[in-house]
Amino acid sequence: MEILAKIASLKAELDSLRPLEKDREAAIMQKLRLDWNYHSNHLEGNSLTFGETKALILFGITAAGKPLKDHFEMTGHDEAVKWVEDVVKEGRPLTENFIRELHKLILKEPYEMPTVTPEGIPAKRIIHVGEYKTSPNHVLTPTGEIFRFATPEETPAMMHDLLEWYRAKESDPETHPLLLAAEFHYKFIRIHPFDDGNGRTARILMNFVLMKHGYPPVVVKTEDKANYIAALQQSDAGIIAPFIEYIGENLAHSVEIMLRGARGENIDEPDDVDKEIALIEQKLKGIRDDNSKPKSEEVLKSIFEHSLSRLFEKHQKEISKFYSFYDEYSCAFFIRKKSDFGNKSGSITADSIEKIKENLSSESNEIFAIFNFKDFNKSGVKRFSYGSGARITFRDYDFLIEFFGDKKFDENSYSYSTILTDEEIDMMVRTETKAHTEFIKQQIELAQKKSES
Repeated sequence: MEILAKIASLKAELDSLRPLEKDREAAIMQKLRLDWNYHSNHLEGNSLTFGETKALILFGITAAGKPLKDHFEMTGHDEAVKWVEDVVKEGRPLTENFIRELHKLILKEPYEMPTVTPEGIPAKRIIHVGEYKTSPNHVLTPTGEIFRFATPEETPAMMHDLLEWYRAKESDPETHPLLLAAEFHYKFIRIHPFDDGNGRTARILMNFVLMKHGYPPVVVKTEDKANYIAALQQSDAGIIAPFIEYIGENLAHSVEIMLRGARGENIDEPDDVDKEIALIEQKLKGIRDDNSKPKSEEVLKSIFEHSLSRLFEKHQKEISKFYSFYDEYSCAFFIRKKSDFGNKSGSITADSIEKIKENLSSESNEIFAIFNFKDFNKSGVKRFSYGSGARITFRDYDFLIEFFGDKKFDENSYSYSTILTDEEIDMMVRTETKAHTEFIKQQIELAQKKSES
């Protein structure tokens, strides 16, 4: 298969860059883990959006109006993924007990599920976790036919045979990990050993096999569900090559993401609607509208009133959370004209946010703010200071916002017809406060290392 050669080439390049820096590898795996959690659950009907999934997993924030069960599914799946990452490092073998433990982590606790009796009567059945099925879980196909998985009586023996097959294949040096992982996935699904959660369990087990051999996990995306199901159905007809090819292409994609991360490149993917819209909006900011307002005193005061004052107020509120760490804090605002550049004494000084607007004119080219935190006062850490700031540059048809902390800049340009959204303001302020937080952490780590040595 051509896909095997493609994967081998990508894997060789990735291996040449190993070992990866710990922070970089952690960032890559977090991105893949978030995608994996979201898509694998969404394939099975989970209603949480990607943003809600990220907020839940990274910050523990639940989504209002969404079923509690969907939150449990997502956190359970995330725990299972993390557990598998750990057991891969431990070199633990794949066994039936391993699979049952995994199923317990994914589904967490027993629950009821609607069903239909053989007589066609609606009913409910208990879904047991970590136990093989006790009743048939055959499915009705779109053509009206019944597709039959293993019966409850057949399941234990078939799972035993599957693990025997796996061990024999894994010990064969001629077996490529992709072929082993994809075929194991299919064979597991063909048995459908549990009452529920078989798809999620199959995908985690497939990725366990791949990760065990040094590959990143495969993410089957929810928008590609039709192709995924079609490839599985071809396998049901005895043609498994399309399914192996399908998993292989997705594996190649994951390796490419890991390669970009290993090289220090951006690993974000603009492949969902929200990201596409954000990308379009960013591109539009670089195109001047012929009807956009030119710079004037009225325009600058309007921009300050509706956007910049909100930005500075939000920033002041958030950085106030750092005050208790330092003995002193000071803030100063300077309004500059072009002729003032390099000459602070020629600038107009505003001692408060309210005074800035009063001093803006058509000749104002820049608002420069300096925030100083002096003498970190917590015991056990050597005293240090921290300086940050912001610069607003007024150009002919747009204005530029730069927040910086520890000499890192985040630059955004906006037309004079723009009113900053709360989300944009939050993002800018968060970038600055995060830089400050990271700086404090670095100083604490230095102090800890010094005390240990």
